[in-house]
Amino acid sequence: MTADASASPQHDRESRKHTASGSSFLWKGPRSLVHLIEGFGPRQRKIPIDERNLPMASEQIRNPHTDQLLTPQNSALIVIDYQPIQVSSIRSMPRDELVFNITSVAKAAVNYDLPIIHSTVNVATGRNKPPIAELQDVLGHLPTYDRTSINSWEDVAFKQAVKAIGRRKLIMTALWTEACLTFPALDAIQEGYEVYVPIDAVGGTSLAAHEAALRRIEQAGGKLISRVQMYCELQRDWAREATVPGFMGVFDNYDGFNVEKAAK
Repeated sequence: MTADASASPQHDRESRKHTASGSSFLWKGPRSLVHLIEGFGPRQRKIPIDERNLPMASEQIRNPHTDQLLTPQNSALIVIDYQPIQVSSIRSMPRDELVFNITSVAKAAVNYDLPIIHSTVNVATGRNKPPIAELQDVLGHLPTYDRTSINSWEDVAFKQAVKAIGRRKLIMTALWTEACLTFPALDAIQEGYEVYVPIDAVGGTSLAAHEAALRRIEQAGGKLISRVQMYCELQRDWAREATVPGFMGVFDNYDGFNVEKAAK
C-alpha cells in the first residue's frame, strides 16, 4: 500500500490545503515524522524524513575569484565625493537616508575587507570640504585621492589606484549620480570592468536626473544593486561566522528601526 493510499481523508484534506500554491514545505505528521510534501494534486508525494537526520544544505564554497556574484575576493568599493556641498544638494532621496546608506555600504566593505578607493574633489584647492564626518568615521584610516576633474576616471592617481587593485568588479558610489557617478562608471565599463551601483546609496540633484543617469549606466552594462543586496551577496551563508557580526548591519535602517532586534 502506498503512502497516498494509507492516508486518511482528513490527512488528504490538510495536504491539499497546504499545497495549494504548489510549493514544497515541511509538515509535522503522525509518529513525529516530518513529511516533505511535493507537487500538487493526485501525483503529490509524501516523503517521510527523520527530522534528527536532516542534512545541512550548503555547498562547498565556490571559487571566490571567479564567482559570477560579488565576493570579498573579487570586488572593490569606490567612494566618490560624499562631501558636505554635494550631500546638501541631493534631492532624489532624503539626505539622512542617503548618509545612512553610504555609511552602511562603507561598513560592509570594511567588514568584508574589500579594497576601497576613496576620492574627493577640490579639497586641496579650497573650493570644497573634506568628506562628511559619518563617512570619515568609517573610512578615515584610508587615504583619499583628491582631484579637480569631475570625472574621476580622468584623474591619473585615481585611475592608477583602481587598476592597482587588480579586481574587475567595482561597487561604485558617488555624488551626484548624473555626473561623478555616471562618467567614471561608463569609462570603467568601456575598459572591461563590471560596475555595480548600490542605487540607494547614491543620489542626484533631482529624482529625474538620478533616474535618467541610472538608466544610462544600466544601458551601458552597469548592474544596479542595493545596500541590502550588497551585504547579502558578500555574506552568502550564515555559516561564514567570522563576518556575521558585521553582517547584522543589514537589518539596520536610517529611521532607527531594526527588524531583527524588534523580533526578539
